[in-house]
Amino acid sequence: MSQHSLPLNQLPVVESGWTLFLDRDGVINEEVIGGYILHRAEFRFRPGAEEALKLLTGIFSRILVVTNQRGVGKGLMTEEELNKIHEHMLQKIELEGGKIDRVYACCALDRKDVNRKPNRGMAIQAQQDFPEIDFTRSIMVGNMPSDMWFGRNIGAYTVYLPTREDAFPDDSTVDATYKDLLSFAQELKRSHHVQ
Repeated sequence: MSQHSLPLNQLPVVESGWTLFLDRDGVINEEVIGGYILHRAEFRFRPGAEEALKLLTGIFSRILVVTNQRGVGKGLMTEEELNKIHEHMLQKIELEGGKIDRVYACCALDRKDVNRKPNRGMAIQAQQDFPEIDFTRSIMVGNMPSDMWFGRNIGAYTVYLPTREDAFPDDSTVDATYKDLLSFAQELKRSHHVQ
């Protein structure tokens, strides 16, 4: 049973001061199933993602990306290459009128690493950087079970995007499901859940 009192798939009222946590691969950009985006040239936005981020920028006080990036830990790419991909992503989003405040990436291979989702480490880093963040006034959007557990572990509202056929989150960890980031953003705007 969800820890939130809202009916399934009903979004909370997002007032000023709310934070949006986003997974990266499969949410913002096209995912390489079974592999990694190793170079800037391989980074492709998912359809509607840039428009969604423009809408969401007008709704949330903070938008933060929290992403597990084991490709660095496996030695397939450097942290510098990962940073270049993120700089490219942020520039493109800003050109389209959106904004991401910060990207947090965990490159560790160890599932017990404090920063590796579903563990809370990246959220704690974000709260240290932006002390006004209240996890209970936050939404986590992702496409993997670890994203939903991450949301649960910090007490956030969770939104699942079924962009992978091999990901099956536990129903108890999902508050709402939308086909993609744009659908979520449009519904949030349309349904007057913004004050």
